[in-house]
Amino acid sequence: MLQKPEGKDKSGRSMNAQAVLQNEWMDGHTVAGGDDCSPRRRERGSLGEHEHHLQLGDSSQAFEPFAPDTAQLFPLMETKLYKRRWVMLFLFSAYSMSNAFMWLQYGIISNIFMRFYSIDNFAIDWLSMIYFLSYIPLILPITWLLDNRGIRDVVVVGSAFNCIGAWIKTGTAAPNKFAVTFFGQFVCSVATVHVLGIPSRLASLWFGQQEVSTACSIGVLGNQLGIAIGFLVPPILVPNVDDLNELAHHISIMFYITAGVATVIFVLVVIVFQERPDLPPTQAQAQARNIHPDEYSYMASIMRLLCNRPFMLLVISYGLNVGCFYAVSTLLNRMIIEHYPGEEVNAGRIGLTIVIAGMVGSLICGIWLDKTKTYKQTTLLVYLLSLVGMVVYSFTLNLGHLWVVFVTSGALGFFMTGYLPLGFEFAVELTFPESEGTSSGLLNCSAQVFGIIFTICQGKIIDEWGTFAGNIFLCVFLLIGTVMTGFIKSDLRRQKANQLADTQAHAGSLSSVQDYGATASSGPWQQRS
Repeated sequence: MLQKPEGKDKSGRSMNAQAVLQNEWMDGHTVAGGDDCSPRRRERGSLGEHEHHLQLGDSSQAFEPFAPDTAQLFPLMETKLYKRRWVMLFLFSAYSMSNAFMWLQYGIISNIFMRFYSIDNFAIDWLSMIYFLSYIPLILPITWLLDNRGIRDVVVVGSAFNCIGAWIKTGTAAPNKFAVTFFGQFVCSVATVHVLGIPSRLASLWFGQQEVSTACSIGVLGNQLGIAIGFLVPPILVPNVDDLNELAHHISIMFYITAGVATVIFVLVVIVFQERPDLPPTQAQAQARNIHPDEYSYMASIMRLLCNRPFMLLVISYGLNVGCFYAVSTLLNRMIIEHYPGEEVNAGRIGLTIVIAGMVGSLICGIWLDKTKTYKQTTLLVYLLSLVGMVVYSFTLNLGHLWVVFVTSGALGFFMTGYLPLGFEFAVELTFPESEGTSSGLLNCSAQVFGIIFTICQGKIIDEWGTFAGNIFLCVFLLIGTVMTGFIKSDLRRQKANQLADTQAHAGSLSSVQDYGATASSGPWQQRS
């Protein structure tokens, strides 16, 4: 164990930073029997078990308050960034893209599928909302699987569901096969539960402190790219023709292309995707790895998150924002067709504009977070601008000029879709060292609940009072979410853990660091496959 020599810090700054982190991170921690509110994590992987105890302080294995003249420090561990981290990230993004495409392949040409299957608006909306509904009961089992079996198993299983669902839908290009196509969409919706909580977890496992937010943004970009393709491609592959046999042929082509892509991605995931690197990318991840597996309680972790007031405020505000985005995406075709009849292709292009602008926003926000670490300020600003964008979109949709809709939709997408990775990364900061998959899962669960509520309510409002009233309905909830975001306390725990490690590296003597490094090189956490 590396320990700072006794004596007061001349500036007093490093000692205070350590004391703050110790007190916040292990609040309520006890030794005997453990306290359910002590944050602990378990991580397993195909690269081997890591069961080394994280010794912090004396033999009691508990954090002790710092004495006025003594500071107990975390042991420094070897870290490394691997080039293959980008392969893992882009492979996951491809899988996420395929799944997101299948979410919207019905909704963006809803009028065509309504005529083909002889169903109403509500039935076609459920082809999108089944994604939201499936997520709610499955998220806790999947996050448990993520914590106990690891990220690789979750991604492989999810990719398998995605592939199976795509192939089921290839046999549904007939007017009497709506029930079968709904079942295929349900199987794909199970796959999305294995997708949405992964970006922040993947970024933390593989990427360094100065690139983790960017990596999370790229992981989210994969999903957004799939949505963008879902807006653009179906209106092109499935034109609005009168002959049902010809229409069935076009639908069949779209389904087979989707299934082929999903199959290729599944094979690549099975062959290439890895659990985690041999060496951790950051000191915070190294500390998290060394928590003993027997000390982790999944349900205790859930309860700690539910008792975390800043995080719960973020859960609700995130759900409001993303739920609005889901409603707009699902009902976009209906809104555009109401004011611009026969413009199915342009409705898809407007959706594409929303998502492409959001992809740019996501990437810019991720890079900005890595540079500035201003999580709350950036999240609040982007949330506020999402509200402004929704208000402008609502008041300009019925002006009769499509180019205006393209511009306002792009502005809305830049901020509303750009908010997604901000929520993930802010949640990880507020909940460290809890599992990133668990915190992301709760965020997404909130988004699915609000997505169902907003889609159903806005759809009914549009049917009764028109698109303007439906959009104002969403604006009200975005305003509520903006206010809630302003009340979130910015407690950046992951940043404090990394800053503490940096402080230790600079404060410790060079000889003790070298001695520890020589010992750590043969530690059990250095195992390689």
